[in-house]
Amino acid sequence: MLDIQRFREHLDETTRRLNSRGDDFSYLQSLVDLDHKRRSIIVKVEEIKALRNQNAKQIGLLKREGKDVSAVLATMENSKTELAALEDTLAAIETDLNDAMLRIPNVPHVDIPIGQDENDNRLVKTVGDLPTFSFDPKPHWELGESLGLLDFERATKISASRFVVYQGLGARLERALIQFMMDHHAEAGYQEMLLPYLVNEASMIGTGQFPKFKDDAFATTDERGLYLNPTAEVPGINLHRDEILSEGALPRRYTAFTTAFRQEAGSAGRDTRGILRQHQFNKVELIQITTPETSYAALDAMLAQSESLLKLLKIPYRVVELCSGDLGFAMAKTYDIEVYLPSYGTYREIGSISNAEDFQARRANIRFKRSKEAKPEYVHTLNGSGLAVGRTWIAIVENYQNEDGSITVPEVLRPYMKTDIIL
Repeated sequence: MLDIQRFREHLDETTRRLNSRGDDFSYLQSLVDLDHKRRSIIVKVEEIKALRNQNAKQIGLLKREGKDVSAVLATMENSKTELAALEDTLAAIETDLNDAMLRIPNVPHVDIPIGQDENDNRLVKTVGDLPTFSFDPKPHWELGESLGLLDFERATKISASRFVVYQGLGARLERALIQFMMDHHAEAGYQEMLLPYLVNEASMIGTGQFPKFKDDAFATTDERGLYLNPTAEVPGINLHRDEILSEGALPRRYTAFTTAFRQEAGSAGRDTRGILRQHQFNKVELIQITTPETSYAALDAMLAQSESLLKLLKIPYRVVELCSGDLGFAMAKTYDIEVYLPSYGTYREIGSISNAEDFQARRANIRFKRSKEAKPEYVHTLNGSGLAVGRTWIAIVENYQNEDGSITVPEVLRPYMKTDIIL
């Protein structure tokens, strides 16, 4: 959530930068007007309450002096009616204003490229040589089925489309990747977390999934209003919701494996073959909670941490900086890591590393104090893929395939896989 004061003081600049996302935010002036009305009512309410306190004291004084209090009582009754009406109006305004503020995305960082979509993203670097094959490489879904690694038909039978059953060495490869990623991040100083897979509405609001993207969530029928976790970012950031941390306790650095669940609303017809886009997928997440002045150094460190996995796996990849129109709702700046997939003949996203600045912290009320006497400030929150496990699985299977249909296991995974070849 953005600070309404930002609109009051820098409306034109904030509107311009938000418009670079591709939507029209000219209506923000109406929110500033609504906020002005809200503050005016608050002043009036406080004036009436102060007057009522004075009248209450006057009634006591008049009674002690044996004087008539009917006029003052009538004034009190009238002010009570006026106060109730003003408080009802104030409550309605605050509800409308809060709902509107929750639907406004984060302001793009001033240095990111301005553009409409992924075609306008900025290439930061390309790492690794593309594989060369003496044969026509197969897509991962053909390799997965021919080697008995994936079963789409039975997954659809027991669930629905866009689910998969990993089996045999396919399941072991997925598990090996999770263990490898978690070990690597823990060794780099990230605290391992095992987080709940079900989250409440407040958690989804806190990280920006709700209310705008509620259709993407899998809701349960539980009376407590729980939702299947769409990413470890949600429970991870909300670990500290409504808390005030000490500056000495920052940064908080977490790594968490979760299975994630998404409706993929709006993606009908996209990536229907294979496991690139599934309703259920495994992911290892990196999370940092920092002071404002250190968050962009943390962003660079998180990007390097995720990249290091692909370097160890020896998979070619590239890093792009997202333009304003391709930026996620809650993020001020994002780097995407994309791996090369022979079946697509191009690079596809395998992870995003993002800085939300204080956007999520305001929604989740996460603050810190520089000293016991200091005023609380909002932290900055960052999250990143470290990495999407299924997409890493795809990258390995496709880039390490052999002419006989087998898959060479990357050297760094062999201690986890207990084999160097998938036949």
